[in-house]
Amino acid sequence: MKKIVFLDEYSIAGCDMSSVKSQGDYVAYENTRKEDVVERLKGADIAITNKVLIDGETMHQLPDLKLICVAATGMNNVDLNAAAELGIEVRNAVGYSTTSVAETTLASALALARNIVYFDQYFHDGRYAAADRAFCYDRTTSEIRGKRWGIVGLGNIGREVARLATAFGCEVAYFSTSGVKREEGYPSMELNELLQWSDIVSVHSPLNERTRGLIGNNELKLMKPTSFIINVARGGIIDETALAEALNNGVTAAAALDVFSVEPLRESALYDVKDRYRLLASPHNAWSAVEAIDRLIECVAENIRVWRAKQQNS
Repeated sequence: MKKIVFLDEYSIAGCDMSSVKSQGDYVAYENTRKEDVVERLKGADIAITNKVLIDGETMHQLPDLKLICVAATGMNNVDLNAAAELGIEVRNAVGYSTTSVAETTLASALALARNIVYFDQYFHDGRYAAADRAFCYDRTTSEIRGKRWGIVGLGNIGREVARLATAFGCEVAYFSTSGVKREEGYPSMELNELLQWSDIVSVHSPLNERTRGLIGNNELKLMKPTSFIINVARGGIIDETALAEALNNGVTAAAALDVFSVEPLRESALYDVKDRYRLLASPHNAWSAVEAIDRLIECVAENIRVWRAKQQNS
């Protein structure tokens, strides 16, 4: 019986893991500190991790480990080179969160354009009840129809965002972070050109050597002062200090972030943004609709099934 250890099961929000549990001796931990990873994975054939780091040093201490299932799409928390060297297979989950993240991206753009958070607060803090008029024009609102939407990274999620944005009447273009040129239904631009062109920019690329610090002070200054920027991909792609300065100085009108350079974010210039309604922030949960979590669990289960079938046939 294969031993399966899930290092951070809290990440699947209590959803049904029976399709994984049925495939081995299953042990789960709510979360795991870095110093406990080796001890908890001793004797395990299969490790499951969402965000817990499994580095090369850890792998070298785990001779039984044969498969790492990343319960996410991004694999930057696993040392892939060390895994390849040791013959440990690494499988991620692809496509499970496309709809969820794309819908969050569109919702973020609409929330910023219509100042939804401000007006919700205006209602709930009693100002509306105390008002002597029916309408409140404290903050302007705008439509996204007719806006130029620039997509950084046209993978599965970027393409779905492009489809939704087009359905809402936006003009779409994209920048390829991989540098790979493909036939797409949208024009390709270099990053600086895209930032200057766009009214809304959304980021959907992995975090790697090409994308770390991709959008910083100089890039933000290229954007229109009326523009929005949205990051639902990975923290570290946008320089958070530069973004906070851009929001405070009117260089960028508003931003929505679901990901951060450190998670949870303890200290950051983002907490010092003067106008809280110019920054819409959420704790890395764009992906986590219940339907997406169910698809994620099935991806993990299928990755284990495929691996076990290979083992049996070899």
